[in-house]
Amino acid sequence: MADRDPEQDNLFKEIDEELRQEQYASLWKKYGNYIIGLIVVLVGSVAAFQGWKAYDQNRRADDSALYASALKADANNKSEEALSILTKLQTEGTEGYALLARFNKAAVLAGKGDTAAATTEYTAIAADQSIDQLYRDLATVFSALQELDKGDPSAINGRLQPLLSTSNPFRHTAKEISALLAHRQGKVEDAKKLFRELADDVTAPGGVRARAAEMSAILGG
Repeated sequence: MADRDPEQDNLFKEIDEELRQEQYASLWKKYGNYIIGLIVVLVGSVAAFQGWKAYDQNRRADDSALYASALKADANNKSEEALSILTKLQTEGTEGYALLARFNKAAVLAGKGDTAAATTEYTAIAADQSIDQLYRDLATVFSALQELDKGDPSAINGRLQPLLSTSNPFRHTAKEISALLAHRQGKVEDAKKLFRELADDVTAPGGVRARAAEMSAILGG
């Protein structure tokens, strides 16, 4: 099976579960001043809502099955089959599953060693204004990780800069990547400073703090 980021997989599972539990809003509102008219509208509304609900649920069930088959194909080292399924889901699936397909498509490409293609996919998600900013920021993090070893450090840091805000949920990961980029460039003092800040940051996840403390010790921070 291609190597996959467990944190990314957990996020996908959470989104998938959220999609399954999503509550459907009413499509119609009561209107009219006449009782007969109101009854007709209500009856028509219930019928339309139930019909739409069944259709939407069926679509999501189909998308869920496709998504599961893509993950199974990837787990069985059938990356091309997985990519084919994910591409179909990306273009024809409901909004949530289409987004999951895009993230997983990039992950499959990365797992098979096609870093450039994976980066392109993540960058496209990050630039898509129709997607919630949270997922765009996540895509920015993943694209930066893909380019960590060979990408242009200045360009990567430029993309990460907005994520360093104290309110951004990915700020600690963004800072960790920035520290690694500084180290890669030979800017040891800058790297030490960033790693030390992370190690001392009580709001940072335990894993990030532990890695930062270890890197700081290695660099003599």
